[in-house]
Formats: sequence, C-alpha cells, structure tokens
Amino acid sequence: MNTSVRPSETVLRPRAVERLVAGMPTSDGAGVKLTRVLTQPLQRRLDPFLMLDAFGSANPDDYIAGFPDHPHRGFETVTYMIAGRMRHRDSAGHEGLLENGGVQWMTAGRGVIHSEIPQQEDGVMEGFQLWLNLPAAEKMSAPWYRDFGAAELPSFLTEAGVAATVIAGSSHGVEGAVTREATAPLYLDLHLPAGARFSQTLPAAHNAFVYVYRGSVQVAETRVPAQRMAILANAAERDGVVLEAVGGDARALLISGRPLNEPIAQYGPFVMNTEQEIYQALADFREGRLGEAA
Repeated sequence: MNTSVRPSETVLRPRAVERLVAGMPTSDGAGVKLTRVLTQPLQRRLDPFLMLDAFGSANPDDYIAGFPDHPHRGFETVTYMIAGRMRHRDSAGHEGLLENGGVQWMTAGRGVIHSEIPQQEDGVMEGFQLWLNLPAAEKMSAPWYRDFGAAELPSFLTEAGVAATVIAGSSHGVEGAVTREATAPLYLDLHLPAGARFSQTLPAAHNAFVYVYRGSVQVAETRVPAQRMAILANAAERDGVVLEAVGGDARALLISGRPLNEPIAQYGPFVMNTEQEIYQALADFREGRLGEAA
C-alpha cells in the first residue's frame, strides 16, 4: 500500500454540480436491500457507467440471502466492500472472498454466471457495486476476474490529510489497481477530514459524479449531503473538480470515465448495443451456452 504524502493536483477551473440525485430503494438478488443511485435513465448522461448500487445494513435479513447464480454479458462489475465478507464463484472457474476494504473486478464479456453469497450471519455489510460498460469491440471478450485485498489497493495522503484509495485510473501520480483504455475509468474513495479540500484534474470530455456516503462535501456552489450523487457539469473550459468536507469529516466516491457514445441496449443483466444482441444473449442463457468456455 502506498501511503506517501502527495502534493495536491492543480485545478484552476473546477466543475460545478449539474444536479443532485437521490437513489431509489430497491432489492436485488434473493432480496438484498439496496439503494440504486445510478439508474437506467442516467446511463446516457453518465456513459460509460450503467449502474451504481449502494448497500449497507446491520440487519442480516437485509442481506443474508445474497445473490445466487445469475448471468451477465457485455459489461464489467466493480464491487467495493466497505464492511463485511462476500464469497464470489463463477462459471469461468473463478472464486474469491471479498472482505473489508477490498475490491472485486469482473469482466463479464461474452458471458458469465456467478454468485455472491455473504460469509457472515450478523454485523454490518456495506459497499457499492458499479457497472462499467464495455465497448462494442470487447463485449464478447473472454471473462476476466480479479480480487484485490484492501492492502493491495494503491492509496496516498494529500498534504491536507485526505486519504485516497485509487481503485481505477490515476490520481496524484498514483496508478490505480485497474486501468481500462477504452473507458479510462477513474474510481477514488476519499476520506476527508473536516475542512479539508481535495482537487482532482479531469478531462473535460469525461463524464463524472461524486457520491457522498458519510458527512457532506461542498462542490463549487453546491453542498452535497450523505446518500446523494452529484452529477458534475460538463464544460469545455473546466479542468477538474474540488471537494471540501463541510460540517465534519466526510467520505465520498469520485468516479469519472470516457464516454463510449455507442448505443445501449439493456435487458436486466445483459447490456449490448442492439436488441438483436439481447435476443441472442437470452437464447444463449436459456440454452446453457452463456457461461461456456470459448
């Protein structure tokens, strides 16, 4: 783990907040209660990101049944566990245990069937799952999977005392655990002491958002409270974003990526470019071909 102190990045023209979004309470899997923060109507606006779920409960009834076997095709899932233990198994032969502070990155590609089952009977389970789209040329690629323990994730401190974990992309000269050429995702978990500021440069053409999960942060003229997503405005002259913890310590995810600008066709766990490709995915799943090796 990299815990070196890094000088702050220089942002001269920070982005403003376009709007705040409150997530929608829902359930998924075998009844796991969660909040869907990035919903399907926002997929074009936040391309290449398809979904962000936040989950967090100390009540085992809210999570104990987990996510039994289910299929995916055409995108990547990034699961970040703040607290708790979850076992992953999939049809490509991958297995891993996701624990406090760890990340599970899975490329579904042409298709995978997997399960995510809690490995605890009580206590808090909290975290996030992000869906990242794949470009058309990679949607039928081979499935890929990698677990990262908390100690394996690159991290740093700023001079202002902000602790940053770099799950994807690059920040303050620190390369993240994963990089992707087509979508260039940046995924940071930021722990900001009260009053501390954090600056991050961002390409003007990339879509970006902040999700606050503890405390509140100030972004330009907008205060972003806990359990809210701030969609950052796109403007050609803006060079990044500045966050400041207000009213106490704060924790937030900062996520951005290069839009694919390709058609999005989604049916549940399948995300392709055309309806015909969705019909093919459904047929492959029904006939037992989706999780097969090439």
